[in-house]
Amino acid sequence: MNDPAHATPGSHTIAQPGKYLVVTLGSESYGIPVLKVREIIRLCPITPVATMPEHVRGVINLRGKIIPLVDLRTRFGLPVEVDHDRNCIVVAQLAGSAGASRLYGVIVDGVEEVASFIADDIEPTPDFGGAIDVRFITGMAKSDSLVTTLIDLDRIAAADMATAATETLASPPVVSTR
Repeated sequence: MNDPAHATPGSHTIAQPGKYLVVTLGSESYGIPVLKVREIIRLCPITPVATMPEHVRGVINLRGKIIPLVDLRTRFGLPVEVDHDRNCIVVAQLAGSAGASRLYGVIVDGVEEVASFIADDIEPTPDFGGAIDVRFITGMAKSDSLVTTLIDLDRIAAADMATAATETLASPPVVSTR
C-alpha cells in the first residue's frame, strides 16, 4: 500500500476504481474517495490559528472534536473567492500515525455527486513536464465529456504536516517576557 506520509518524491499514489465524492472548486471538478469522507457540513465558525500557511483557515469544533481546516481553493493556488451558500466542509477520516486515524476538514465550493468510476474511466496523471505540481493528483476520471481530477487528501495533509513541522523547527523559540 502507498503511504503518502512516507512517499518518496518520485513515488505517486494511483487512483483506484470505486466511488468518489465529486466536489467543485470554481468550474473544476475534483474527486475524493468516498470511503475517506466522514461527513459533509455547512460552513461554521472557524477559529484561526496563528502562524499557519495561508491555505490553513484554522480549526473547527465539531461535536467536541477539534478538526484542522484547509481551504482547497487556496491550497491549489486557485483564485480566492468570497464564501457563498454552496461552500461546505468535507470532513475526511485520514490515516494518522501508528495506524490511528484522524479527522481533516477541507472547504470546497460545492458538492456535486457521488460518482462510480471503473478502471477504464481512470487515466494516470498526465505529464505536464514539471510545470505543474501534480503530487496531490492520483488520476483523471472521464465521464461523458467531463474530466474529474482525483485527489489524495492523505498526501495533502501529510504535506501540510511536513510544512508545519519545518516552519516550527525554523522559528525562533518563543520567550516569555513576564
